[in-house]
Amino acid sequence: MTGTAIWFGRVLILLGVVGYGYGLSVGNASVTAMIPAAFGVVLMLLGHLAAARENLRKHLMHVAVLVAVIGFMMTAGRLALKASELTLSAGVVSQAVMAIVCLAFVVLAVRSFAAART
Repeated sequence: MTGTAIWFGRVLILLGVVGYGYGLSVGNASVTAMIPAAFGVVLMLLGHLAAARENLRKHLMHVAVLVAVIGFMMTAGRLALKASELTLSAGVVSQAVMAIVCLAFVVLAVRSFAAART
């Protein structure tokens, strides 16, 4: 699961960098485009720490899932609140992708935790 956290972190970092780069290219860059990258850095850090510290692995992976749940709730909640006025913009696509990536990580982690208990 530590490798999964690292890879999902990389995907979120890439999403943030691409989103910010797109904003720069169209002259509408915003620091908020880097929010997925911030979540990605945290997930990667937790994944690397969990891989290095076997005695803390379970706790660190639970924190990683909490970070992903927060990332999902933030983005999905924001999209749901503005569902009636959404347009297909880079920000909306970025939020939707972040929500999907975070939810996928949570699902995989819960399956892994359940498998570890049996």
